[in-house]
Amino acid sequence: MPQDAYTLKHVKNNLKNILSGGKISKINQPSRDSLTFIIYTQKGNVKLDICLSAQNNGIFITKNEKTNPVNCPNFCMLLRKHLQNAQITAIEQVDFERVIYFDLDCFSEFEQTKMRLYFEIMGKYSNAVLTKEGIILGALKSTSLSIDAQRTLFSGVNYKLPAPQDKATPTDLQQLKNAFKNKIGNSADFIANNVKGIAYSTALDIVETYGEEVDYKQVYEYINGEYTTPCVIYQGGEIVDFAVRSAQKNVTLYPDVVSAQAAYYDYVTTKRAFLDKKRKLLSALNSAIKKCDKRRVQINEKCAECEESEIIKLKGELITANIYAIERGMSEFEGVNYYDESMPKIKIALDKRLTPAQNAQKYYKKYAKLKRTMDNLIIQTKENEDRANYLNSINSSICAAEFIEELIETEEELKCEGLIKREANVKKAKPVLSSFRQYLCDGFKIFSGCNNLQNDRLLKLAREGDIWLHTQKYHSSHVIIFTEGKSVPNEVILVAAQICPYFSDGRGGSKILVDYTYRKHVKKPPKSNAGFVIYTDYKTIIVEPDANANLRTDI
Repeated sequence: MPQDAYTLKHVKNNLKNILSGGKISKINQPSRDSLTFIIYTQKGNVKLDICLSAQNNGIFITKNEKTNPVNCPNFCMLLRKHLQNAQITAIEQVDFERVIYFDLDCFSEFEQTKMRLYFEIMGKYSNAVLTKEGIILGALKSTSLSIDAQRTLFSGVNYKLPAPQDKATPTDLQQLKNAFKNKIGNSADFIANNVKGIAYSTALDIVETYGEEVDYKQVYEYINGEYTTPCVIYQGGEIVDFAVRSAQKNVTLYPDVVSAQAAYYDYVTTKRAFLDKKRKLLSALNSAIKKCDKRRVQINEKCAECEESEIIKLKGELITANIYAIERGMSEFEGVNYYDESMPKIKIALDKRLTPAQNAQKYYKKYAKLKRTMDNLIIQTKENEDRANYLNSINSSICAAEFIEELIETEEELKCEGLIKREANVKKAKPVLSSFRQYLCDGFKIFSGCNNLQNDRLLKLAREGDIWLHTQKYHSSHVIIFTEGKSVPNEVILVAAQICPYFSDGRGGSKILVDYTYRKHVKKPPKSNAGFVIYTDYKTIIVEPDANANLRTDI
């Protein structure tokens, strides 16, 4: 639901109950368009997240952690200077506008002052402005002092509220009555276009509640009534919106608007962070894969050049065999190819400046060079294939990832490979090890790795008698059945085998071959890439990919 004035009214009421009397203990600015406040209340610390970007703007209570920049932005430093340990004395909404302000008692070593922090939740025009006695001390987004500027927002000038909309105020029954005298067309469109502070989605809920023939009294009752059913709305199993009131059926109810909003916002921000991280990793990886493809083409071109090495060798041998018939100064020589059953004649170019023996040596040297090149190209081909195979295994784990935690180790792996640059002037934190995918089947624990680094850790964790599984001809997660010395039923092996192709390149296929063997038959060669192993004494099972989500215990 857009952050219209109706939604903000209920958000303000909830925040008032939660934050009034609280003290601001910490202020951060994780990004250009967001602020984070840690507020100490009687019920404990509350994290307030204010998003002022064009999308998903609003004021939220959240538990999500965000990474803060190394250098504190100027507006954040201003807020820390004035609002550190400030007490919230009031939280109000300006009329029926998309503007909420916090009144604050601010304390310093020399004085106690009162300040007001405005949050303008207005789409791409969203902003935060700190004022003292009506004078602006600073704004998150300042404006220039120009003739055509609608508002002036920078330090030292009087703060002016955004210009009001030329619409009926929903808290004034008479204004609503006058507006509805000219009602034409679709009711939802009419309400959104003629009533102040009402977004189209809210107008739709009003129409769904009262019907297409909704009148001005019902709009007034809806907007000013205290009845709410805070909820998040689902579509296709995913959260798509939240609402103060909703006539839709596929919803989950919450005790208050802030809780419903937090559930939606946390889901959206987590999903966006996951997709952004995934896109970043795939972009870096695809560039490396393209380099491998380009390198393969170059190697193949050089190999084609080296294919004539045997002909070069033959020409040198024919010159040597017919050296008595060749004279210095000849530009070419036609000899019989004794190595071919039909014994055809072949023309051989000669260097007039060289003796016959020197011409033969010239061909032998060229052959030796091509042979050395070919030997090197065979090594380079193997190295390039191994590199491409390793990169494709990383690609497989990224595509199969379900949560952002599963991508963290993969990102570290790409940084170690030099495919992603490490941030400058950032202290390298101790890597956070994400957990394996865990299952429980007939009393047996089944673990699946989420990336190459996890696959290596999982291999070290397993004992010789545990069962290791991996798909044939596909990059997939390593799966371990922890036997604990017991005999494993075929049904458990089938379940573990179904998990392998589900988290692999073969997820969309059917009848996938999966190899399984005891852990003692799986070896990791020294200095091999992460996730690479060799194995023997294995059996193969044909399965359909299946997540077996009902058996997962780590969700």
